[in-house]
Amino acid sequence: MSSIYDLKVEAADGSFLNLSDYKGKVILVVNTATGCGFTPHYAPIEEMYEKYHNDGFEVIDVPCNQFAGQAPESDEEIHEFCTLKYHTQFPQMKKSDVNGENAIDLFKYLKEKKGFEGFGKGPKALAMSALLKKIDKDYKNNSEIKWNFTKFLINREGEVVARFEPTVDMKKVEEAVAELI
Repeated sequence: MSSIYDLKVEAADGSFLNLSDYKGKVILVVNTATGCGFTPHYAPIEEMYEKYHNDGFEVIDVPCNQFAGQAPESDEEIHEFCTLKYHTQFPQMKKSDVNGENAIDLFKYLKEKKGFEGFGKGPKALAMSALLKKIDKDYKNNSEIKWNFTKFLINREGEVVARFEPTVDMKKVEEAVAELI
């Protein structure tokens, strides 16, 4: 895969989103879940979408059930939850794996471009580190997605410029998005 624009992702309705359609846009890709402590991140993500969408900002939401089974619903149920509770308007993809042999190509590409750089500091970071040590003793040394609501930021040239773990303050995510808009 030479470029993110060579990829496509299956949407919840079975159609395919060609990332080449997003050339020249700023993209935030996030793996999500409906039953996670980080699920409230949907609110600031939707706020950013509303604020910056007309300036070329896109969100690609990929529900994933690989982390403690926190997205067990069907694609339709997940979509209904997100639109009713968080009023999301950005496209939602088909529930997919982001790690392992069945990981979708988009997340293989993203992990290849931006590895894990840590959870940062603070209580949430300490809690995530403690949890991950039980799941994967070598978690610090691989690029696998660690939990729901890991975010990747792609600039207008298609370069993966940042990876935000779910413990990162959403204000920092918005600041990074705003810089690229």
